[in-house]
Amino acid sequence: MKKLKNKLNTLCIFREILKDPVMFALLRYLDEPQNSYYAEFVAALYNANGGNLGEHIKELCTNSENVYVRTVGKGKSVPGYMYQSLEAELDILQEVAELTQNVLCEDLNYTDFLPAFTTTKLQLKNIYLHRAENISRFGYGIYVKNRMFYIDDQNRIVPVRNPDKTELSHLVDYERERQIIIDNTKALLEGKPAANILITGDAGTGKSSAVKAVANALWNDGLRIVELRKDQLRAIPEILNELSENPLKFILFIDDLSFLKDDDNFNALKAVLEGSVTAKSDNVVIYATSNRRHIIKEKFSDREGDDVHRNDTIQELVSLSERFGIHVSFFKPDKKTFLNIVHHLAEENGINMSEDEIDLSAEQFALSRGGRSARIARQFIDSLLSR
Repeated sequence: MKKLKNKLNTLCIFREILKDPVMFALLRYLDEPQNSYYAEFVAALYNANGGNLGEHIKELCTNSENVYVRTVGKGKSVPGYMYQSLEAELDILQEVAELTQNVLCEDLNYTDFLPAFTTTKLQLKNIYLHRAENISRFGYGIYVKNRMFYIDDQNRIVPVRNPDKTELSHLVDYERERQIIIDNTKALLEGKPAANILITGDAGTGKSSAVKAVANALWNDGLRIVELRKDQLRAIPEILNELSENPLKFILFIDDLSFLKDDDNFNALKAVLEGSVTAKSDNVVIYATSNRRHIIKEKFSDREGDDVHRNDTIQELVSLSERFGIHVSFFKPDKKTFLNIVHHLAEENGINMSEDEIDLSAEQFALSRGGRSARIARQFIDSLLSR
């Protein structure tokens, strides 16, 4: 036990995982085998993942944001001595992953009940090196297990614990509009030039759902989505600096974007889209949705008054939308499209109603809600399911 403890204390690349509660408790037990220390170790393992040591060690390694994966992620060559350290440390952690209750309790002078745990047999080195070779798909650190993120009040990128699970198969119609978003996003993933996209249209037509569904569909290919609020637009240069050397590809997502005429955030986003001192990152695109074609809440009085350069003022108001390379519009569905969405959702949810009955009920429901949309169709189906 002492020998394994001494080996673990030599970890360099994976040094930070020694602070993990399971590893910390294990080191304490290896240093001084006692039944209480063993129980602390197993309790920590139970809390971590239910009691599988091999899986926990694998997760610690693959989630580690260490100097090796950061170097590989930047596309730089890894020094030979660092690679030798990596291999040696993975061998040590493989030894830990193979520990069993019998091995750990061999020298423990205690004959009563002790809690058990399990482990999964795995080739840790092969798994880790495979992920490192394909780091542009797997990522590292918080980006390994999470697909959606948000910006907190300290401008930090934080994982969304319960991400939107919308899939492309859940969305009906608007195939042409979604395909534009898909093709542009695939170009980003393939390292080809990709444009920022402005998605406008009527409320409830599925603009936000389309972006999130594309992110869910392509996250296994190395795509992640980071959502930020309008009042956080000034943080974009800082976010771009953080993401620019990451091997993954990112969508910066701004939902329901609109500005008042004199909004300072307007110029902040405009500068980022074009002409800013911050260079555009090759691995980041900005996707924004808005219910307004020109984003700015423009009044008729803005087109009048005593402004000598009135045309310049109007151009300034619409210039932000023109700085997006692609503009996609989601219009309210007509009756045929609306009912097509309703029938698709009804079949998907196992609703057994005649076509005429569901058409009549759906139209009445849409009329009571002020018009047709994909969101109204979803609400109608939910109302049927709740009966």
